Amino acid sequence: MFEKIVEIGLLFDFYGKLLNDKQYSAIEFYYIHDLSLSEIGELLGISRQGVHDLLKRTEKKLFIFEEKLGLVKKFSENKEKIKEILDSTDRAIKSLDENNFVLAKEQIMKINDIAIDILEIGQEVK
Repeated sequence: MFEKIVEIGLLFDFYGKLLNDKQYSAIEFYYIHDLSLSEIGELLGISRQGVHDLLKRTEKKLFIFEEKLGLVKKFSENKEKIKEILDSTDRAIKSLDENNFVLAKEQIMKINDIAIDILEIGQEVK
């Protein structure tokens, strides 16, 4: 369940503003504020079952947004690539400190390749 909360939270961060007010509130109340279905129903003026159905439809909508736009996937991929850049930067600095210019150059070239890859991913159109 925790993984789903994190996943929906991330999708909500990226796509929440694309939801209508009721959908936005339902997700926010349930996943962010941890309110029960009954509490949300009172706030939104719908039944507990209505809240359940609204949440399921809205979750599905968030997944469809991700399927079509892929912003969360791109964000995650870029985050991993930035970690690689930082790792290569550390290796390059250590190599320079050790006067190992060949290894430093390899790491700098790797950083360059990763940066180009990030820029190319940003240019892709689905």
